[in-house]
Amino acid sequence: MRTGLALAAASLLCAPAAAQLHVNQLGYIADAPKRAFVQSDATAPVGWSVVDDAGRPVLTGQSVPLAPDAAAGVPLHRIDLDPLAIEGADYRLVVGEERSAPFAVGPARLYAPLARDALGFFYQNRAGTPIEATFAGGAEWARPAGHLPERATCFSGTDDRGNRWPGCAYTLDVTGGWYDAGDHGKYVVNGGISLWTLLNLHEWSEAGGRALPVADGALPLPEAGNGVSDLLDHARWQMEFMLAMQVPADTRLSLPVDQAPGTAPLRFSTVEAGGMAHHKVADVAWTALPMRPDRDPQPRFLYPPSTAATLNLAATAAQCARVWRDLDPTFAARCRAAAVAAWNAAERNPRILAHDFAGSGSYGDGDLSDERFWAAAELFATTGDARFAAVVRQSPFWRQPIAAEPGWASVAPLGLISIAVAGPDSDAATARTMLVDAARRWAAEAPTSAVGIPYAGTRYQWGSNSNLLNRAMILAMAAGWTGDQALERPAIAVMDYLLGANPLGMSYVTGYGVRRMENPHHRFWARQLDASYPPPPPGVLSGGPNNQAMSDDVAKELRGRCAAQQCWRDDARAFSMNEVAINWNAPLAWMAAWMAGDRP
Repeated sequence: MRTGLALAAASLLCAPAAAQLHVNQLGYIADAPKRAFVQSDATAPVGWSVVDDAGRPVLTGQSVPLAPDAAAGVPLHRIDLDPLAIEGADYRLVVGEERSAPFAVGPARLYAPLARDALGFFYQNRAGTPIEATFAGGAEWARPAGHLPERATCFSGTDDRGNRWPGCAYTLDVTGGWYDAGDHGKYVVNGGISLWTLLNLHEWSEAGGRALPVADGALPLPEAGNGVSDLLDHARWQMEFMLAMQVPADTRLSLPVDQAPGTAPLRFSTVEAGGMAHHKVADVAWTALPMRPDRDPQPRFLYPPSTAATLNLAATAAQCARVWRDLDPTFAARCRAAAVAAWNAAERNPRILAHDFAGSGSYGDGDLSDERFWAAAELFATTGDARFAAVVRQSPFWRQPIAAEPGWASVAPLGLISIAVAGPDSDAATARTMLVDAARRWAAEAPTSAVGIPYAGTRYQWGSNSNLLNRAMILAMAAGWTGDQALERPAIAVMDYLLGANPLGMSYVTGYGVRRMENPHHRFWARQLDASYPPPPPGVLSGGPNNQAMSDDVAKELRGRCAAQQCWRDDARAFSMNEVAINWNAPLAWMAAWMAGDRP
C-alpha cells in the first residue's frame, strides 16, 4: 500500500483542483456527530479553528492523523467538530492560511430543503405532463410534456443480433411515470426499487410515529392540497405507470424462455403472458445529447415482458395495496389484484430474462431468486397468505446473512425491510435481527475508511453514491430499532461524504455547497453542452466515483490512474461517473428526510 506523499502524487493524476479542507458544505446538525477532514502530509496533529461569519474563533483543536487509505488516495487528518453546537449559518474551518467552504450548524430542519429538492427530482423527471415553473423552481426548468400521450405497441422486427421479434397484437397507454436517468427510457426494473424506497420512507416513518417534512402541502407539487402526503403523490405517479405496463389477461406471446442475454439466435416459445410486466418503454435508438423530451424524434416501443419486471410489479403493487388500504381502498384493491396477477404470471414464467436492445438500458439480471423473495415478502406483509409466507420462510434469504446493500439487481433486503416494518410480529423480529446484523457489519467497516463511511473496499461501482446511501438507510433503521448511536454515526458520515467531506472536497448534490456538481449526464439539464438548455435544479445526486465500469470517454482517460474515491469528473459526457437516476435520488431523499425528521 502506498502512503504519504506517494498517495498524494498518485491522486494528482486524476483529481481536479481540490480544496485541502473537506467539510459537509450543507452543514451539520447541532446535536449529531460532526466530522471534517484536512489533507496533510504531517505525521503529527495540526492545529485548526472554526470561525464564525465575523472571523471570530468559536472552536479550536488538534487534528487526528489517519492511517493511509487506498480508497481516498491522499493523506488525511480527521477533525472532530462534535463540540460545535452553537447554531450558525456561515462557519469556516481554518488550518494555517486555508479556509474551508462555508457550512452551517443548526437543528434537524437544516436538511428539510434537501429532502424537498431531492424529492423534486421526481417531479422534474415526470413523463407525460408539462413541467410547470411554479412547481419546478423557476422558468428555466419548465418544459412541455414529453411523450404525451404514450400509447405504445410491442417492438417487432429484427434486433441488432439478428433475432426477429414477433411483437404483439395490442397497444397499451403507458403515459406518465418517471424518466429513469439521463435518457428518456421508462423502466419497470429500476423503477421498482425507486418507487419502493419512497413508499418505504412513508411506511417506516408511519410505523415509528416519526414526523417528516413531506406532509400534504409541504412540497411543490400539482397534487398538493389533496389530503394525501406529498411523498405519496410522488410515488403514485410511478405506480400508475407500472400498473399500465402489465400485459392484459389471457394474452399469449412468443418469447424466449430461459435464454441468457446475448444468445443468438434466440428460440421463441408461445407462453401465457397475461399478468406479466413489460420490461420497459423506450426509444428504438439513443437520442442525441442534449434532447428535451418533447423533441424526442425516435419511435418508442414496449419491450418484451420479463420475469424480473413482473416480480418488481408484484412487489411494489403489493406495497401499494398496504399503503393505500385506508387512504384509497379502490386504488389499493386495484394494486392488490395486479400484484397477485403478476405473482401468478411469474410463477408460470420463472425464467423469461431481459434482453438488450439498442437505444435504452438493459437492466438485465440472470438471478431472479432475490426478486421472487422480495415479491413474496411484500405479498406476505400485505395479505398474510400462507403461500407467500412459505416462500419467504423457505428462502435462503430468510436464513443467510444479508450479503450486500440493496440495489436494483439485489432486492432481497427490500423484502426483509418490509417484513420488519409491516410483517407479523415474530417475522418482523427475525427480519430486524438480520438487518441489524448487517448494519453492525457495515458500521464495523467505517473505522477502516479515512472519511468514516461504512464501506471498506476500493472497488467503487457505477452509482457508488447510491450504494452508500442504501447502506446508510439500513444503518438509520437499525439505529432506530436499537437506539445504538454507533449505527447512526456512519449513516450520517455518508451524508457528510456526499456533501463535501470527501477527498475531492466536492458536493455531489447540485445546489448544495460552493464546490458542487454542476454538469450531470442528463438530456435536459445540459447547460454545459448547449447554452439554451438549463443547468440542473438543486437536489440532484451524481452517481459518484466509479473505478470499475469506466466506459465513457472521460472515464477511459482515468482508468488505472485514480484512487477509488477520486475516479470522478463533473462532466456531462461522463455517464459512467456523473449520470443521475431515480434509484440514486430515492435513497438521497430517504436519508435527507431522516436527517430532517425525528431521529432516535
